[in-house]
Amino acid sequence: MPWLGSAPRATVWLDTLRPDRNSRVRSVAAGDALLAPSVTRRLIDLFARGGGNERRQADGRVQPLTDREREVLLLVAKGQSNAELASTLHITEHTVKTHVAGLLRKLDLRDRVHAAIFAYESDLTDRR
Repeated sequence: MPWLGSAPRATVWLDTLRPDRNSRVRSVAAGDALLAPSVTRRLIDLFARGGGNERRQADGRVQPLTDREREVLLLVAKGQSNAELASTLHITEHTVKTHVAGLLRKLDLRDRVHAAIFAYESDLTDRR
């Protein structure tokens, strides 16, 4: 789950007794992660259900792409340049640029790097 890496490492409950609070702060400072029992339960439930809806959201975002734009997205994720894409797909570089611009617009992505990240995080590519 990509969002988990950007989550806070701990929450400190203000109603906790001071010695417990200090211990928790020291644990986090040492690199441990602390979560409220209710948060832990929700995470366990989420994983038990198959990891949330990120994949379904990605599938929904990919749906408006044409088959060719999907093909271009996968090749962009593999690091191919416009010239390499044109050669692989037997189209002109101008047409490649049109497909790349279209998929970036439809997926609301800033650039090719973000397109590659999107493809990998959405499990659209093999992780080789």
